[in-house]
Amino acid sequence: MFRSAAPADHDRRSQRFLRVLALANAGGVVAYLPLLTLLLPLKVEEVAADARLGLLTAISLAGAVAASLSNIAFGMLSDRAVARGGSRRGWIAAGAVLTAVSYGAVGAARTPGGLLAAIVLFQVAVNALLAPLTATMADEVPDDQKGTAGGLLAFGGPIASAISALLVGMSALNGNGRLLVIVLAFSVMLLPLLLTPARAVLAGAVTGGGRRPGRRDLVFAWTGRLLVQVPGVVLFAYLLFYFRTVAPGAPGERVAAWTSTLLACSFAASVPLALAAGVASDRFGARKLFLAAAAVATAAGLAVMAVARDWWPAAAGFALYACGSATFLGLNTAHAMQLLPSPDRRGRDLGLLNLANTAPALIGPALAWTLATATDFRTLLLVLAASALAGGVVTILIGRGPSRA
Repeated sequence: MFRSAAPADHDRRSQRFLRVLALANAGGVVAYLPLLTLLLPLKVEEVAADARLGLLTAISLAGAVAASLSNIAFGMLSDRAVARGGSRRGWIAAGAVLTAVSYGAVGAARTPGGLLAAIVLFQVAVNALLAPLTATMADEVPDDQKGTAGGLLAFGGPIASAISALLVGMSALNGNGRLLVIVLAFSVMLLPLLLTPARAVLAGAVTGGGRRPGRRDLVFAWTGRLLVQVPGVVLFAYLLFYFRTVAPGAPGERVAAWTSTLLACSFAASVPLALAAGVASDRFGARKLFLAAAAVATAAGLAVMAVARDWWPAAAGFALYACGSATFLGLNTAHAMQLLPSPDRRGRDLGLLNLANTAPALIGPALAWTLATATDFRTLLLVLAASALAGGVVTILIGRGPSRA
């Protein structure tokens, strides 16, 4: 009896830590998603009016460069903290403070140039938060729980979207008031992790039945994520403008409210699917199969959005996209963490992998600028569907052929 109590207690602590980590990740999503998907487009319209599409594209490009470089830099700095016997908690806290400061700059912006500078500052700050937060999962969650942890990451989307819907519905709040609510929300969600002592940093594990993963596998995982992330970056930047094309007679504020509600419902629906896929991939060791199926669902949702001409079919397509994408990205995160070559450079390597999240912000706006207009997103969405499908194909190639460390 006494011998079985210790493993049971360990399992309870492990499950509790996964929940705390999932809540902190949701706080990280809250720190950027409501701003970038809903509040920023409204702010862009406020300062740029008819030039909104060009300004939003410029902001997306500049923000992507800032996010890419800062994520790698802060990942490396948090690696040094771990190497000195500390944890990444201090960098997470510093990133949260910097993000709050950057929100003040966004609220104070009154010109296109001022808003552009504020968003660059925001991207540096929020990546100071996100880089060590992601590396904490690689450090402190064992490989046989990473699929479950990856599934739990899906909670971030619905929580952030629910906050977005709440903010849009709170007509008594002005723009700065909404920004303050976001700062308070992500701060509270990060606090439990910051107060939880760091677990022992895990050594690298050999996966795949003793087969050592190599750089080729990591490149395929990176490429698959990039191909699925390109549609995500485009949708999160231009989703409000897209839904205005399928509801042209509705007032802008009403479309924003509909869109925020749809985001919340779609991401909520994705949570049980992503979590079930993560748990099943831990149990059966078939992450690639689940990843490929999720990529197909993502592509199908985008194709439906491309041909939709009314609100409800477009909303259904987005819901399918959201479920497939959330499942793919959570499992891809877990899978990629098992392919990292060195436990001493997890923050840096995850920063490099994060380029699959930020490089699409350079590719996506260029595609949108070339293939979309203010009234027609069909060609753009079909290209994005092909990109997501290609991401699933590339994922299947992981683990095939010779591997070199």
